[in-house]
Amino acid sequence: MVRQSGCVTVPNEDFYKQFGSVMLRRYANLSGSLPETAAEAFAAGIKPTFQQFITYLLDPETERESIFNEHWRQVYRLCHPCQVKYDFIGRLESLETDAEHLLKLLEVDHLLHFPSGARNRTAASWERDWFAQIPIAMRRELYKLYEPDFELFGYPKPDSTLHQ
Repeated sequence: MVRQSGCVTVPNEDFYKQFGSVMLRRYANLSGSLPETAAEAFAAGIKPTFQQFITYLLDPETERESIFNEHWRQVYRLCHPCQVKYDFIGRLESLETDAEHLLKLLEVDHLLHFPSGARNRTAASWERDWFAQIPIAMRRELYKLYEPDFELFGYPKPDSTLHQ
């Protein structure tokens, strides 16, 4: 619902209309009507919380209305790795190295270079803070939702998040 523009947080109107307002309507226990725009909502201090977002993901009603947005849809449902035999799977956390390797495999590394960009990675301390607010049962349910991705793509089970 928020995108970073330099150091300024800018409300994302499309995201607010499509997702943020739904989360707020369902889970925020607000009295009265919601602000029409993200700018108005942000100005009033009304934003979905991380817990409301997790609740939205775990709510069966969410996918009854429409499939998950590609930003949080499980990767196995987005890319169908059991049906498509990929030659190469890169990871966001090693994007620059993976891109360099892919360009070499394609034998175009002398023609193209992957642009190095600003790193958009979530600090582990932020993750701990965010998940500290989420009940253990919800964390475990969230893991179950994404467990096939963890297994298919070789990510370790986040035991510390699931048992704190």
